[in-house]
Amino acid sequence: MPSSLVLAPATPTHFLLPPKDWCSPLSDPFCLNGSVPVTQRWRGKWKCSSSAQERPAKSQQKLARRIPSRKAESDVDPVGFLSKLGISDRAFAQFLRDRHKALKDRRFELYSRFIDLKEASAGYEILGMHRHREHRVDYMEWAPGARYCSLVGDFNEWSPTENSAREGHLGHDDFGYWSIILEDKLRDGQEPDEYYFQEYNYVDDYDKGDNAVNVEELLQRVNDEYWEPGELWSRNSRLEMVAKLYEQMFGPNGPQTEEELGEIPDAETRYNEWKASQNNDSTNKLPSFDIIDNGQDGDIYSVAADPISSENFRAKKPPLPYWIEMRKGRKAWLKKYMPAISHKSRYRVYFNTPEGDLERIPSWATYVLPEAEGKQSYAVHWEPPPEDIYKWSYKRPKVPNSLRIYECHVGISGLEPKVSSFDEFTTKVLPHIKDAGYNAIQLIGILEHRDYSSVGYKVTNFFAVSSRFGTPDDFKKLVDEAHGLGILVFIDIVHSYASADELVGLSLFDGSNDCYFHSGKRGHHKYWGTRMFKYGDVDVLHFLLSNLKWYCNQYVDKDALIYLILANEMLHELHPDIITIAEDVTFYPGLCESTTQGGLGFDYWVNLSIPEMWLWHLENVPDQEWSMSKIVEVLVNKQKSNFNMLSYAENHNQSISGGRSFADILLNKEKENNDGLDDILFRGSSLLKMIKLITFTTCGRAYLNFMGNEFAHPNRVEFPMASNNFSFAFANRRWDLLMDKGVHNNLFNFDKDMMSLDKNESMLSRGPPSVHHCNDSSMVISYIRGAFLFIFNFHPEKSYEMYRVGVDEAGEYQIILNSDDIRYGGHGELKSDQCVLRTSAKRADGYRNSLRLALPRRSAQVYKLVRILRI
Repeated sequence: MPSSLVLAPATPTHFLLPPKDWCSPLSDPFCLNGSVPVTQRWRGKWKCSSSAQERPAKSQQKLARRIPSRKAESDVDPVGFLSKLGISDRAFAQFLRDRHKALKDRRFELYSRFIDLKEASAGYEILGMHRHREHRVDYMEWAPGARYCSLVGDFNEWSPTENSAREGHLGHDDFGYWSIILEDKLRDGQEPDEYYFQEYNYVDDYDKGDNAVNVEELLQRVNDEYWEPGELWSRNSRLEMVAKLYEQMFGPNGPQTEEELGEIPDAETRYNEWKASQNNDSTNKLPSFDIIDNGQDGDIYSVAADPISSENFRAKKPPLPYWIEMRKGRKAWLKKYMPAISHKSRYRVYFNTPEGDLERIPSWATYVLPEAEGKQSYAVHWEPPPEDIYKWSYKRPKVPNSLRIYECHVGISGLEPKVSSFDEFTTKVLPHIKDAGYNAIQLIGILEHRDYSSVGYKVTNFFAVSSRFGTPDDFKKLVDEAHGLGILVFIDIVHSYASADELVGLSLFDGSNDCYFHSGKRGHHKYWGTRMFKYGDVDVLHFLLSNLKWYCNQYVDKDALIYLILANEMLHELHPDIITIAEDVTFYPGLCESTTQGGLGFDYWVNLSIPEMWLWHLENVPDQEWSMSKIVEVLVNKQKSNFNMLSYAENHNQSISGGRSFADILLNKEKENNDGLDDILFRGSSLLKMIKLITFTTCGRAYLNFMGNEFAHPNRVEFPMASNNFSFAFANRRWDLLMDKGVHNNLFNFDKDMMSLDKNESMLSRGPPSVHHCNDSSMVISYIRGAFLFIFNFHPEKSYEMYRVGVDEAGEYQIILNSDDIRYGGHGELKSDQCVLRTSAKRADGYRNSLRLALPRRSAQVYKLVRILRI
């Protein structure tokens, strides 16, 4: 399954989830393994409970004891990371302490409803539509503002009264959850099951049980082989015991008066009568009980169990083999029943609200088809027969020490001007990514969205991948094939980009303005046109945490920060190998610090200032005025850990949001002036190589590249919309440029060899770069990372023959990558005798040794220490 996610209460945040453990119920497109019966997961979870303030003190203490914590409270310091980072700000420290108190309150509130974070994030196992083993389909939805709930669709001719939630707690609880049961229909001539608990195998071993096992014989075997004498208390229905008690007390043969009722013996008398009836046979495995009588009042209630008999009873395994054997197979089910709702059936949820009748796409829907031919969007029940379910072929690769991430959008990944599919991406793009040397992909715009021009960032259905790209199984195949190539899969899930669409999305879902989102201005993103979730609401947290597991300054939204902390704790607790990445534009302190030390708990943070810095230089600063000091200051952020930093040279937003790609800026100037075309191409390709190389080799353990930038895709990205007459002209990728041996092929070869620096030399896993030479006059930057020396000459005119830079280790240094190489489109100015250099003992840049290097203009070289000289 997919390996990543993105949420953004205030800013986007990326999450890497382990795919194959991300199991959902049988009807779910992300289901990998079978699920337990829904009733086993559901029982006892949603009982009404008093608020924390109303709970008895002893009850609160018990609840507090079962709240899991990754470390003891004594190890938690809500401002711990401030001293580590050298931050002294009383107001911010107080904010962190207040946030920690609010976090504890939020945890207590969450665990008042759920056992732990695992349960709080497993809503997809019971909400939405799921096949139950007792020949039925269960549907559950959260809509606290609705007065009536039903399902409408092909299966009931879109009738709002045919399949509705029952009255009472089983149909609608106090928290606003609605439950609907769709019973499978008996076929003509078939009799109902003799036993109400009869189960069927729909998926796992779906032909097991079709051997016409005799239930009576099986029950007799259970009696003879398993149950102890007196242990079995059989009943024919759930209400049999209740009916007998009622008959005994209120039936015609029961006592009619108090005199007939007689005196009820006291507890001790009843106990002695019961004790006398017990069998003292040593072979009896039932637990023995007795009363501890110390002569005190209430001793009659101090009942203790014999430890030996109790242990024997606990050691007895449940009769699951008999239960499994009693199940019938899929063939028997199909022979007796017609599915209440068949595979690929269309449906919606119907609400009656104070504002009128509504039809909505279910919030937990896993497959949604958009509007077509003037009809509304609708959910699709995805329950393929077991022989057609996608079978996983590969395991998820182990998380590498460093990440080389290839960011891509499936819809624009093809050469043709159209919406590309999952299958096309799998067969055509994945092999290119593998060949290019990347070990992870990040899929943006993958969740279902109505507006294609939003790039997928106005999400309407959070549990469904976009149907415009293919089916859920097509997506599974993409992920599986990526894993087969050793590529991890990230998925962008940005919770801040919830669509404001009221027909398809969650806005006004149940007719109320505050179901999933804040009401008023707080519930709307002014600039994005999207909705803001109520991160402080337990049921909304349940939805969002389940969505993550399924697939700034001190004035930032405190509820949003608490949600991020809970999300990180949940993900790292349930999936220890997970990677979470924070994409934050405010440099918020503590992003990658432990939650026990006041941080938000992310593994990586994205340095968004790097692409902005490069774009500003390319568009506004003449080449000869570039400041090396400013470039280094942005690349090597001293205020935050470079070890946790993810860098990328070019942000996809810069070419999507009405802007231009770097290649468009640097390589397309020949359209304006055909004079000196070779110089324009040389300048553009040289700067692109240098910008990529210095960004790649100064980052932490992660680097990201947007699809096509590895070969300098020349065009901007423009999705079809009304302003361009819904044209796909710029909503694709020009893979054909790689067929020609020109500037694009040369740049791709350079990018490929640049990735090899990490693939073969583990470049990104080494310590942070040590910048020891930064000269604004000569426009030269040099730094050391491990056994490697990097040197960049950004000067547009000057080449240097004997440029001296310091090195720590004396020895021989050999060029392993040269941006001026002819095969990369360079001039090849370095001679063969300049490829291996020996240090001299002359001090430079604070080091004892130095090298004298030839530096062609607009070029960069990477030297490796291949031989150490001991003096």
